Amino acid sequence: MAERPESSASPGAVPTGRNPPSLSPPSLSPLGEAARRADPDRFLCALFAPPAKREPLFGLIAFNHELARAREVASNPMLALIRLQWWRDAVAEAAAGGGRRHEVAGPVGGWIRDGTLDAADLDAMIDAREAEADEAIPSREAFAAYLRGTSGGLAVASGRLLGASGGALAGLQALGAAYGLAGVLRSVAALAGQGRCLLPADALAEHGTTTEAVLRDPHAAPVAATIRDLAALGGGWLDQGRAAGIPRFAIAAALPGVLARRDLARLRRVAAGRVATGIARRGIADRLAVTAHGLRGKV
Repeated sequence: MAERPESSASPGAVPTGRNPPSLSPPSLSPLGEAARRADPDRFLCALFAPPAKREPLFGLIAFNHELARAREVASNPMLALIRLQWWRDAVAEAAAGGGRRHEVAGPVGGWIRDGTLDAADLDAMIDAREAEADEAIPSREAFAAYLRGTSGGLAVASGRLLGASGGALAGLQALGAAYGLAGVLRSVAALAGQGRCLLPADALAEHGTTTEAVLRDPHAAPVAATIRDLAALGGGWLDQGRAAGIPRFAIAAALPGVLARRDLARLRRVAAGRVATGIARRGIADRLAVTAHGLRGKV
């Protein structure tokens, strides 16, 4: 899944605020374990949320993972859209007071019913995923909208859960989009192996290549040049997020921006002629950076 590059190791317990939480694996709920396995980056960031907010944050992470899997596990785009519709219906049922028996939809539906989560935020995340069922993303503008709706939408939902509003939510969306951008660019080769390419067609054309060529050889020089070019787009989103003055109580929703800044800097240094294989691996320095920013309460 595009915006969730694999991690080479699962993060362990980290301190949050002034008191380290007790979050050894046995203490995690099934939903927390699912979030940790599916999305180690965001799981680590969620540990910096107030304890009472962590479980619904884990639910959002797991919900996002299910949406990201819709196209990944489907044999064709129509089946992906059917899977997304299942989640759209599940959200609508929860908003109407009902629910579904499902390891993720069940608890997420409960948080929709009690007002912890906003159904409109989840609907927007589902809608944005439909772009993954298209044959190609045609333009930079469509690419930006996709990133702001998917990874950015998750950041908005997480921020609202944590109590952020107004300009802070806009800043969180920008930080989330930057993280999503880095995720897509880090996953180009992996996605090509699945027969998928999320790079915008117009950006590829500027470097003399096409979606089909990326699928044939994701390590080609024009692909690396496109990656470097698109990586530069994240700088504006990161600046917007930092300027938004994200409140400390919402820092968990902002911390993926720390990883985005580091990832995008590495991507801009990709050597011409290849997409470095090690760039998809998460290192201890990345996790330490998240910890440091989480303790400071700012990105």
